[in-house]
Parts: sequence; C-alpha cells; structure tokens
Amino acid sequence: MTTFASTDTTLDKNALAQVVAADIAPGAFVNLGIGQPTLVSNYLTADQGVTLHTENGMLGMGPQATGDQIDEDLINAGKIPVTELPGASYFHHADSFAMMRGGHLDVCVLGAFQVSREGDLANWHTGAPDAIPAVGGAMDLAIGAKETWVMMTLLAKDGSSKLVDTLTYPVTGLGCVKRVYTEQAIFLIEEGRVVVRSTHGTTFEELQEKVPFALERA
Repeated sequence: MTTFASTDTTLDKNALAQVVAADIAPGAFVNLGIGQPTLVSNYLTADQGVTLHTENGMLGMGPQATGDQIDEDLINAGKIPVTELPGASYFHHADSFAMMRGGHLDVCVLGAFQVSREGDLANWHTGAPDAIPAVGGAMDLAIGAKETWVMMTLLAKDGSSKLVDTLTYPVTGLGCVKRVYTEQAIFLIEEGRVVVRSTHGTTFEELQEKVPFALERA
C-alpha cells in the first residue's frame, strides 16, 4: 500500500533521478531515454543488479562517463559518453529494437511533452510548424516495455500543466504511462485514476489547482 508523503522543497533533476533509481526493482532490464532520464544511471547501486539497455546497441551500460573515462566511441542513444559495466555486450541496431518491441525490457524511463490522465504519452513532436520531430525509438519503447515511466517538469514554459485531460500533441503511445515523476509531485496512473504518491515544495491542494483533472491522494 502506498502512503502519501510530502517535503518542503521541490526536487532538482538529480534528486528526482535518485528517486526513480530507487524505485527500479532489483534485477530489472531498463532503458533510459535521452535527456533527464539519463541521470538515473548515476544513482543505481550495484546491489540492485539493474541491467541498462541502450537503443543504439548495448546491454550493461554504467553511469555517465567523466574525465579520463570518456571514450567518444562509447555513447548512449543521446550521444552522452557512458561507461560499461563488467559483462557489457554490444549488438546490431535491429537486435536492439527487437528487444524493445519483444517485451524484454521491464521499464523504460522517458521524457515527455504531455501525459494524459489515461496514461497517453506525447514526447516526439509539439506539432509546431518550426519544431524538429524526434521520434527515435520512443514508440517502440513506450509500447514494448512492461512499464513506461516519465520524468518531466510539471509545467510547460507558458505555465500550463503537462499533465492534461487529453493530449493535444501528436501521440507516442496510448495508455502506456504508469508513473510520472516531476519536481513537484510523483503520480501513479491506475486505470484512469491519477494518484499522488508525494508532493515536493507544494501541498496537495496547491497541486490540484495546477492540474486540470481530479487527483487522488495516496
């Protein structure tokens, strides 16, 4: 049973990545999307035994590389230099997508432009005529992984909620998102119910005023 929790300050990107990393089950096979989700790799512990898959063809990715660790040929799908863990393996791009589509990943963690109350995901295009679309393997991950989690800011630059009643941006996947991690709150999407697991730097009542549909407190 999930118990509601609250802290006085919002979560910065690293604190949020730490929360996501702690939620990943031991032994899971996981893909981290480009951008903010990449930070999760820095907070996984050896005891968890999590295996990270990269879309560009690697199993066993370690934390982000720094200093002398950087090898320009060893990068993740976001072109960020990464490390490899003992036993890491490499494979063809087509095999990587077969793993994604074949249900072999337990969790994928993606960024998003919008998530609907039903767990619909939009993360590849805003629909703006001057925007550059970037679909990559997001559709394959969103539908192929057993669970899709999202890391994003709660609000867009114009102050509107990125948690929406219905998507207005092009769809990546329908009904696929199970959890949303933001700097102000963590949400669980359960068959049309959106449950707030925790709030950060805001109260549940203040949060409700920012989101355009009814929330439930865990």
